[in-house]
Amino acid sequence: MEKKIPLKKSPVVKNIKSKKPARKAPTTRTGRIIRGPLFWIVIAILGVSIFGQISSVGNRYTEIGTSEALDAIAQSKVESALIIDRSQKLQLILKPGELINGSGKVESSYVARQEPTIVDSLTGNPPPKGWNVNVAKQSLFISFLFSIFPILLIGFLFFFLMSNAQGGNKVFSFGKSRAKLQDVDVPQNTFADVAGADEAIAELEEIKDFLANPSKYALLGAKIPKGVLLYGPPGTGKTLLARAVAGEAKVPFYSISGSDFVEMFVGVGAARVRDLFAQAKSNAPAIVFVDEIDAVGRQRGAGMGGGHDEREQTLNQLLVEMDGFESAGQVILIAATNRPDVLDPALLRPGRFDRQIAVDRPDLKGREEILKVHAKTKPLSDEVELLTYARRTPGFTGADLANVLNEAALLAAREEKKVISNSQIDEAIDRVMAGPQRKSRIMSDDERRVTAYHEAGHALVAHALPHTDPVHKVTIMPRGRALGYTMVLPDEDKYSTTRNQLLDQLAYSLGGRAAEELIFHDPSTGASNDIEKATALARAMVTQYGMTEAIGAIKLGSDASQPFMGRDYGHQRDYSESVAAKVDFEIRNLIETAHQEAFDILVENRGILDAMVLQLLEKETLNKEEISAVFAKVSSWPRRPAWTGSSTRTPSQQPPVAVPERLIVQPAADKKSSRVKKSANKETTKE
Repeated sequence: MEKKIPLKKSPVVKNIKSKKPARKAPTTRTGRIIRGPLFWIVIAILGVSIFGQISSVGNRYTEIGTSEALDAIAQSKVESALIIDRSQKLQLILKPGELINGSGKVESSYVARQEPTIVDSLTGNPPPKGWNVNVAKQSLFISFLFSIFPILLIGFLFFFLMSNAQGGNKVFSFGKSRAKLQDVDVPQNTFADVAGADEAIAELEEIKDFLANPSKYALLGAKIPKGVLLYGPPGTGKTLLARAVAGEAKVPFYSISGSDFVEMFVGVGAARVRDLFAQAKSNAPAIVFVDEIDAVGRQRGAGMGGGHDEREQTLNQLLVEMDGFESAGQVILIAATNRPDVLDPALLRPGRFDRQIAVDRPDLKGREEILKVHAKTKPLSDEVELLTYARRTPGFTGADLANVLNEAALLAAREEKKVISNSQIDEAIDRVMAGPQRKSRIMSDDERRVTAYHEAGHALVAHALPHTDPVHKVTIMPRGRALGYTMVLPDEDKYSTTRNQLLDQLAYSLGGRAAEELIFHDPSTGASNDIEKATALARAMVTQYGMTEAIGAIKLGSDASQPFMGRDYGHQRDYSESVAAKVDFEIRNLIETAHQEAFDILVENRGILDAMVLQLLEKETLNKEEISAVFAKVSSWPRRPAWTGSSTRTPSQQPPVAVPERLIVQPAADKKSSRVKKSANKETTKE
């Protein structure tokens, strides 16, 4: 039996059978210029010019003066003559043997008033072959060409420039969509790269599963959501979530920005919307992602100059395309925005955006997970605990946390370190929160002393009040636009704030101003930002939160601002002048009460305030442990009386409310007050 020997495939055959097309050679700049129409136009003009020059060499006349030409005519040296009327030229062909300047063909120029003289000279001495006058008449074709040529040139330049502006030589591609189709070879993100948005991931997981297994949902009569709106503050990961959906779904993914629909030409935006959805439907199942959809989806009829503009036409076409999806089309629109309040209501109704997913700032667990994701590619020291930094960064978004670790890596590289330690991360957090440190700013001793008392006043008041967050850091080093700052951060996330906490924030904000008045009796402008924040907080307590007895639980003022008229342009005051006077009185009362409270705390703890200032002047920056050591003997500030609200009854007159035992929460021991009580007991024991 013969043994079959497998034949080896030739590499040439392998290349022919390969389905993957050969990669084209990269186009050089010279190649792009040669393929452009402008290059060939220049070549044609040069060719015509060169041909004209060559053809005119044999018929060239020698230029002479007018007097020489008249002398030649008078001496009968001319065999024939031609007067060219349009160009005012006199061309002479001399008799054989007669030369002027070595040439038998000469020409001269004349002015309009010399024509009778030339004609009289030729009439008196006529050449043997006669003379003639050439009155040039322009043909109808030449006249039409010269009249229409400027228009054609302007039109050509217009289309040529616009074709380049559209990205290529496609002159009529205004209405083509600029959406980018993500290639399979392009690296994609997955849900494993997204942290701190578990609820949003769960919703988008269902979208991905529907595209992968539509039959499972069709058996239950479920329809695919036509649109998903991701909204939230900037930097929370909305675009990253859309990329993760594209990476997980393995379906065609078209990405485009809302501003790409808006163009200077009328109707272009609507045409691009139609083209985008036509492409997506032809490649269904597919996902269309529109980033910053508020650029095209703002509320209609809100402009001051009329409602029918290009943006509204684009929005109308978008509404039609979204509502015209077939149930089996399997095309999903995912949009992201930071301003869901300015979107048109017709865009947000069920049937268009069926799901609206909030992508909010991450909580403590989410921040820790985000830090772990970004720390995978960075060498961290063994002493770094990401949970500690997650507690120190409340309110940070995913972009902020990524920036923190990136700044820490840059600082470590600047210091020639191999790993990132706690010192670099601490400095990176300060950079993100307050800006880079301004080491070049030289402050005088008096300014440093004022800044130290200002920041120590903030820290002391915040430490003494029972409803403020712990003080984590105090520094008098200039950073950003601040001469110094006090970092007061909560140990856990908070989603609501009580009245006592707001009142303590007011007193803490005015602690620096109170310290300057107590020590120097001459306040500085350094408290301007504190006064601004305190005034805004007091106004919100009166007009929005209903936390004053004189006004009560009433919302004062209405926000009627329009998207195109400015954010605060339409704020209206819907209350009388007498109520406005009460509002001003309550705001002033809250500010003055908080200021007096901060002043009293500083007076009672004057010695501790001075000790804190000495530490700041020596070390310039104090951390949480050093602050606690200085404030160990701060006396606890008495709590405020119970809030009675706007009721006319006093707490003793109000009927008691029965509370089930399982709902009774034992009050947590106050660390500050317990520490002070222990120290007081020790002093009593010693005495």
